Amino acid sequence: MRRGSYFSWEWRPPRSEDFGIFGLVVRFLVNVAALWVAQALVRGFDVNTPGALLFGAVIFGAVNALIRPVVAMFSCLLTVLTLGLFTLIINTAMLGLTAWIAGKLGLAFHVDGFIAAFLGALVISLVSTILSHWAKANVLRPASRRPPDAW
Repeated sequence: MRRGSYFSWEWRPPRSEDFGIFGLVVRFLVNVAALWVAQALVRGFDVNTPGALLFGAVIFGAVNALIRPVVAMFSCLLTVLTLGLFTLIINTAMLGLTAWIAGKLGLAFHVDGFIAAFLGALVISLVSTILSHWAKANVLRPASRRPPDAW
């Protein structure tokens, strides 16, 4: 198969700009925006103050970075058997855990029940995916949008 053809695949290491302070700030802002959109759209998912939104995003990021990989590893068989749909349940649990931790810290970050957590996790997943792709193309790697040289 020709190198560079449609069906070829080549592993490339991650770029350094994705892991610096700027990349961390961009991911944090994506989390804040996704949580804000979810609390605006989903009834039963309430974040009452800007401080609760910011600290909730910190807690949400920490839960997703530290606990979610362990849960995803142990539930890998269920995820495969459900063709990936169990990932939505994992996201729901991580949002519920975030709300529980925020409640213990006295933040105004509330999720009322499974349906609100499920819909909130679904909205957060969609918004963060869209914003992450936009940020990667326009903020983190704006020079990589130019067309590649022909030869």
